[in-house]
Amino acid sequence: MSERASAASTWLRAAVALLERLGETQADGIETASQWCAEAIGNDGLVHLFGAGHSRIPVEEMFPRYGSYPGFNPMVELSVTFHTQVVGTNGQRQAMFIERVPGLAEVILSNFQFGAHDVMMVFSASGLTALPVEMARVARTRGLRVIGVTSVAQSMSGEAEPAAGARLLEVADLVLDICTPPADAMVTIGSLETPIGPGSTIGAVAIVNAIKVRTAELLVARGAMPPVITRASVVGEARSKALFEEAYHEHARRLARAIDLQGGGRASDESLASTASSSGRR
Repeated sequence: MSERASAASTWLRAAVALLERLGETQADGIETASQWCAEAIGNDGLVHLFGAGHSRIPVEEMFPRYGSYPGFNPMVELSVTFHTQVVGTNGQRQAMFIERVPGLAEVILSNFQFGAHDVMMVFSASGLTALPVEMARVARTRGLRVIGVTSVAQSMSGEAEPAAGARLLEVADLVLDICTPPADAMVTIGSLETPIGPGSTIGAVAIVNAIKVRTAELLVARGAMPPVITRASVVGEARSKALFEEAYHEHARRLARAIDLQGGGRASDESLASTASSSGRR
């Protein structure tokens, strides 16, 4: 077997082991998260999802895509996620800098008003930077139950950045461990000094889909299941289009409440003044 094929097989075996570890250790947490999500969605609320950098991937995995349904509100800021140009304008350096600046989560959340049953799910593999930690902290102060999806091993191998003040796993009400190693990458190749092949995306996406299907099961039992975006190859073109429209309409209806200008939609004068004052001190 060639070294290339061997390394590929090693990563695949590590990925399988990761999924098995998730099933063995995170089942109770996934059940609790699913119960919270079903309660929120079943009561006409929203489960808000936030991730920066590569942690936007599980956010987009939840909704909207085939096999998903409204009730989940993806919150992705382009300034900390749209960095595929890598260098130059909109580059990785700027995204990593912005993610470490305190105050941004408060500004983001000032656009929304939250319902009594709403939930916040925050994704961060390390859980050590300001933005995801602050997002969890501010969401809790606004009355939301917070689910933190992070790597416990990775988080405990480093220190929370000063602007964060704590780890995500120390701030969230419920922690789901994506079970990746401190380096995230899972394969060592010969004399190469650094490991290759991260596992955090597969771990986070697996958790998201497990929650998605269990939440759907609970909503079906309650008679409160929203429309599911479904491929035409399964239900026919006309039904597929109808489901798309129904799902998007339902998402828009729920989100309209969350961004109502009477409570969200714009930051309060006090919040903006506080943020501006903090910015001036830096």
